[in-house]
Amino acid sequence: MATNSDSTTSLTSAIATSLTITDNDLSGLIKQQVDLVRQLKDENASNEQIQEAVDKLLSLINELVTPQAATGEEEEATDGKIQLKTPRGTRDYKPAHMKIREQVFKIITDCFKQHGAETIDTPVMELLQILTGKYGEDGKLIYELKTQGGTEKLALRYDLTVPFARYIAQNRLANMKRYHIGKVYRRDNPKMTRGRYREFYQCDFDIAGSYDSMVADAECIKIVIEILDKLDVGSYKVYVSHRKLLDAIFAVCGVPDSHFRPISSAVDKLDKTPWDDVRKEMIDEKGLAPEIADKIWGYVQMHGNADLVSNLQADAQLTGQESAKGALKELGTLFHYLTLYGVMDKVVFDLKLARGLDYYTGVIFEAVLTKYQYNPALGDDQMAVGSVAGGGRYDELIGKLDPGQQVPCVGASIGVERIFAIKENQMAETKIKIKTIETEVYVASPQKNFVDERIKLCSYLWANGFKAEMSFKLDPKILDQFQYCQAHQVELCVIIGGAELAAGTVKIRDVITKEEFEVQRDQLADQLRFYLEKVRQRTIE
Repeated sequence: MATNSDSTTSLTSAIATSLTITDNDLSGLIKQQVDLVRQLKDENASNEQIQEAVDKLLSLINELVTPQAATGEEEEATDGKIQLKTPRGTRDYKPAHMKIREQVFKIITDCFKQHGAETIDTPVMELLQILTGKYGEDGKLIYELKTQGGTEKLALRYDLTVPFARYIAQNRLANMKRYHIGKVYRRDNPKMTRGRYREFYQCDFDIAGSYDSMVADAECIKIVIEILDKLDVGSYKVYVSHRKLLDAIFAVCGVPDSHFRPISSAVDKLDKTPWDDVRKEMIDEKGLAPEIADKIWGYVQMHGNADLVSNLQADAQLTGQESAKGALKELGTLFHYLTLYGVMDKVVFDLKLARGLDYYTGVIFEAVLTKYQYNPALGDDQMAVGSVAGGGRYDELIGKLDPGQQVPCVGASIGVERIFAIKENQMAETKIKIKTIETEVYVASPQKNFVDERIKLCSYLWANGFKAEMSFKLDPKILDQFQYCQAHQVELCVIIGGAELAAGTVKIRDVITKEEFEVQRDQLADQLRFYLEKVRQRTIE
């Protein structure tokens, strides 16, 4: 029978010799992953590590070679066989990945709670009319659901912001500070190696209500910075601009009002597309005059710190636009508050930031990891993951749903899938085995016919608050029980046998050091807490 090593050798050889690479975005990653699989095999890595690397390799290959249209639609198998795969743009998560996700979610949730937010949940489907007209050109990515005989036209939620606005309007709330973690859906062209999926989580923090200028906006940016610092994902910058300032720039440059949103959408691509290509789109596709496009470039290439606000305020033509004057005043106030928060060193005032969603009306921001930032001059975005957080002010969205309610809002969203992708890469590089279960104590027996005693011990441990388990076999071998502990990083084992049963004792075994300590049954809980604390201290050291 072939071993994992044999199958891995065959797999990597076949890929290296016969696979025709046709996608520049994936070719380098596939070759790197092939090299990693070979390296793990040469280093006699564990079967689990090799299989993990092979699984990732197969995922990359599947993304490359599966024939699909630009929309990603696939035909169902016609031969009657069930395709054992997840839909394109989705994936399963193994226990090690879920452990990472749990840790990331906890850091984010704790931060939201620290800032006084309460949580809600909304349906993953909304009325189609609630979602349409809110996302600009991205509206084509909404997943519409097939009508099943009812009268309601439904769609899967595109983000968590519009459902929040609907919630506020429906419940006629004047203010709320809420967080929401949930899945959203987009008919996008997935790039799964960079954390871009069709089904993915968003972690949102929003403040609804009328408050003094920029106080809530500054806190949202502060929260993003706190979370990224705690997640330890590397160096990053938070790019900030203002939607009304961008509109004023368009007006000064001569862009017709009807073209503001399409041109804004084009500007939004400058973080990943060279100016020449964006300029061509503005002229050829959007119908803009070349001289107007060049004037826009004169502004949107500007970036800097708070001093740029003063420089723009000295631009008489720009400040002739009332919207620009107000936007620059708000940005000055925002940067003052961010300086007080001690985070201005992480912030860049960048005029090319546009944020493509139609509902933004004021300050907008986006956090990008500098290590994974796309450089248009190099034209290589294999490792680019795009922004990992973003948000802004959307004062008119609730009013669009219910004209009788005008509730200003500002919020931030953490792009956790991209963070997960980075964390998973870090895990693969360090080769550290992640403990995927929380079992503290394993109940074992070296003798047959002791399943009753093991059950009693487990029940006792659970009743006393310990995370414990045992083998489901009636008469497991003691070596198999110890090996389970080692494989799953359970560091303490409680052993019950004939001698211990007669003496009213049990043995506590340290799985790492193999030391054993005999304790009285009525002292087991206290003794276990003592030894568990020693284990925790050893882990910290």
